[in-house]
Amino acid sequence: MGRTWLSEEQVEQAVYGGAILGGGGGGWIKQGLENGKKALTKGRVELITVDELKNADKAVCVSLVGAPAAKEQYVSDAQFFDTIQLMQSNYPENIGAIMTNENGAATTVNGWLQAALSGLPVLDAPCNGRAHPTGSMGSLNLSDIPNYVSYQTAAGGKDQRAVRAFMSGELQTVGDAVRTMSVAAGGMVAVARNPVSIEYVKQNAAVGGITQAIELGRTFLSEAVGLNKIEAVTTFLQGRIVKVGTVNAFQLHTAGGFDVGTLRVDNCELTFWNEFMTIEENGERKGTFPDLIMTFDVQSGAPVVSAEIQNGQQLAVVCVPKTELLLSSTMENLALLSTIEPVIQKKIV
Repeated sequence: MGRTWLSEEQVEQAVYGGAILGGGGGGWIKQGLENGKKALTKGRVELITVDELKNADKAVCVSLVGAPAAKEQYVSDAQFFDTIQLMQSNYPENIGAIMTNENGAATTVNGWLQAALSGLPVLDAPCNGRAHPTGSMGSLNLSDIPNYVSYQTAAGGKDQRAVRAFMSGELQTVGDAVRTMSVAAGGMVAVARNPVSIEYVKQNAAVGGITQAIELGRTFLSEAVGLNKIEAVTTFLQGRIVKVGTVNAFQLHTAGGFDVGTLRVDNCELTFWNEFMTIEENGERKGTFPDLIMTFDVQSGAPVVSAEIQNGQQLAVVCVPKTELLLSSTMENLALLSTIEPVIQKKIV
């Protein structure tokens, strides 16, 4: 897409495209639209490619960490901006751009508000081109670098639940601390973390992932009829519609800042850990994370995240092979993928 000043039309496209690429996670559509449009009221938001910066320049990842279904979640504009200020004040090098951790209804526009308030551009290279459950999966395989020191800031919560912090240390340890903070804050915190060079971004991130979300959203919004929308995005992503049917046996519980559960759509069983992890039809595996598994409301065609599914709902289930997605290098990291298995009690690796 090149260097672009983002518009309100592109907010809507990015949010709907991101919702589809969220694969059941990545936040709520309403939240994404509100955050993206709000960003444009605070200032101009510039999207740039990796080619606009030098290889040695640094980009910082921003995200929201927590459980989408948490009822007491709260993050203010000032808290979003606070994470950037805390990082700029404590990290020893200059920050040249902001990048989101993943694509999702809310996460694709992560950083747009911070960009508007700080004047930093948004990098067209999310850490992952689809949504994922753990912080490490959005950390560009930094977990494989011996003695890597992670720098992270977090802020969120209202009134007595309000928290803010700058932390440095081992990647998983700091990531776990941020997740714990999200629970203490009522379910969600804004985060800025792990500044990396543009050279490293080119090697490990989903370069062009924001543009893909915008183009996917444009495809979705160009159709008026529900099933036509679903078919159009399935074709765009080179995926397939696995099942159109009725939801039953939907179960969700929130634990440790995650939404975890199962559901059936007729004879198909889906598991999720924020994002959909597996789909099986009559016991036969049809898709496995990081394949993109996504649910759509049959009537409206709207993407439906895992936390808002209801029994009796009519859904279409789409699966896109991982080979057709823009993905982080973390999506080939078996150690990271294996952490899913004890949570959903299914084989992933």
